[in-house]
Amino acid sequence: MQDTPEHADHYWMQQALSLSENAEALGEVPVGALVVSNGEVIGKGWNTPISGHDPSAHAEMNALRQAALFRQNYRVIDATLYVTLEPCPMCAGLLVHARISRVVFGAFDEKTGAAGSVMNLLQHGSLNHKVDVTGGVLADACGQRLSDFFKRRRAEIKAAKIARRSQVTKPAPNQ
Repeated sequence: MQDTPEHADHYWMQQALSLSENAEALGEVPVGALVVSNGEVIGKGWNTPISGHDPSAHAEMNALRQAALFRQNYRVIDATLYVTLEPCPMCAGLLVHARISRVVFGAFDEKTGAAGSVMNLLQHGSLNHKVDVTGGVLADACGQRLSDFFKRRRAEIKAAKIARRSQVTKPAPNQ
């Protein structure tokens, strides 16, 4: 497929970015993830916590659930997770427990990142499994998708507030 590991990382991250469009179409934060083993996708996911009424339904969680079902094992060894945003602490814990071998992420998360930005749970010295981490793959494209989403979301919220205010202050029509 690709001739170098870096090219492979870019290829798979582009696939994860495409999956993030599914989340955005649902009104979710556009994060996509996939699990790859031996050049084959064994799990795909995107954010669905709002639409699924499930706070754990992050892209990584959804992709890893699918990969575990594919493997018929809760351990997903010898696999790489590609995700467009640095995993949060919940997802990092999941990745350690699943024994994922490697995580490749796009955009850094300076608020809740648990793969090096705020903390590094994936390589914490006290844990019994360490995950190899590569961050910043297609970071600009991944970050731009998130920035555009939140900019649009803020504009929609502002427009809704203005519309509500105009409804309240608008005089009732004469009969």
